[in-house]
Amino acid sequence: MNKLITLEKAVEKVHDGMTVMFGGFLGNGSPVQITDALVEKGVKDLTIIANDTAFD
Repeated sequence: MNKLITLEKAVEKVHDGMTVMFGGFLGNGSPVQITDALVEKGVKDLTIIANDTAFD
C-alpha cells in the first residue's frame, strides 16, 4: 500500500485550528514546501509541533 500523497492533497487535509507536527534534520527534510503552501492557503490558528536542528 502506497502511503505517499501529493503536496496538494496534504494541504487539503489541513484546516483552521488543527495541530500539525513535522520535523527535519540539519535542513534535510525541512517542510519548506508544505509550510509555504499552508501560508498560501491561509490556514489560521494552527498549533505547530516542529523540530528541526537547522533552524532557530
